[in-house]
Amino acid sequence: MTIPPLSIGLCSWALNVKSIKELRKLCDQLGVNVIQIACGDPFHAAWEEGEKMPEAALAAGFQMTGTMLGFPGEDYTTPQTIHATGGFGPKHLRQERLDRFAWALDRTKKLGLVDIMFHAGFVPEMNDADFQPFLATLRKAADLAQERGIICALETGQESSDHLLAFAKELARPNVRINFDPANLLLYDRDDPLPALKKVGHLVQSVHVKDAIRPTKPGDWGTEVPLGQGKVNITAFVKTLKEIGYSGSLCIERCISDQQVAIRDVAHGIAVLKAALGEN
Repeated sequence: MTIPPLSIGLCSWALNVKSIKELRKLCDQLGVNVIQIACGDPFHAAWEEGEKMPEAALAAGFQMTGTMLGFPGEDYTTPQTIHATGGFGPKHLRQERLDRFAWALDRTKKLGLVDIMFHAGFVPEMNDADFQPFLATLRKAADLAQERGIICALETGQESSDHLLAFAKELARPNVRINFDPANLLLYDRDDPLPALKKVGHLVQSVHVKDAIRPTKPGDWGTEVPLGQGKVNITAFVKTLKEIGYSGSLCIERCISDQQVAIRDVAHGIAVLKAALGEN
């Protein structure tokens, strides 16, 4: 089923659900059927359906855009902890996480999807001793995905757009693209979202629609806020997506533990996006 360009959707984890049944219920309540769905690693945020999750998700009738993979042990307490634990950054966990990535690719295929999103980890500077080993690991991941006909979309946030472009060029894998999250660039205090989007636009495969405010102190997290209440400028973000020729979905992400607040904020975000698209 083809999803119309710029369809409003959401990230399954934005609603803090634990089952496909619960996700279906809340999506019906919100009037949304387009979903970027969490893989649900059995060792990390598992779905109650377990290995039957793909079957349940397909039966639920969602229009799924792709999967999202998080790794066990990633710690988002501070920018420093996620720098140390995120993605393929930890050297001693790279093979284990490649194995987990291979599992996620198989789940993606079972869901009938061809896109997988994930945080690669902080990309080392090119003169860093770990740059080449990190690059080799990402090439292995990309090649595993290519063997299965899957596109990898690296989440933005930890790098400036220039650094990300340089890394993509060095990586030299045509199935590696970008999942653009404008708020992450503010949360990590790395770049200006709209100019960055224009720079990397030719590589954007998917987007997370999220809003945030920069940190006031270097080294701290910024603050994630409901759509329209931060510094992304959601209307301009949607306009820029149109200008770069983006034709994917607009999946709202909200990272907050209180489920009722998350539902409220996602509902608000849907209204903000409809206004930005001229649908209100």
